Amino acid sequence: MAVPILKQSQYLIATIQSALSDAELLQLRDALTQQVGRYRSRGVIVDVTALDVLDSFASRTLRDVASMIRLRGAETVIVGIQPEVAFAMVQLGITLENVATALDLEEGLAYLDQEKLKRGRERS
Repeated sequence: MAVPILKQSQYLIATIQSALSDAELLQLRDALTQQVGRYRSRGVIVDVTALDVLDSFASRTLRDVASMIRLRGAETVIVGIQPEVAFAMVQLGITLENVATALDLEEGLAYLDQEKLKRGRERS
């Protein structure tokens, strides 16, 4: 199943609608890193609201996506981690170190807007 990636202003939004295989996660990683350059995106939101589990491979892949996108000059925020998923991740020692998270899409967009303002001030 392909993950839809929408372009919204300077941001890309990828909504994961169901559990993905390892190969599909790698395809998503590749598509996001390519599209950041193609559209000169300043931020990426990965929405995982529909997921009821986030295993270690998926977590590691999302962390890698954020690192790759940061190297391409954009920020990443993961939104919509369900309470049960967060609980299970903590119990299993799975982390999203150095990856921003937000409650929902609205907060994710607000986070990216703040980061854009910060970068603008740093360049001034």
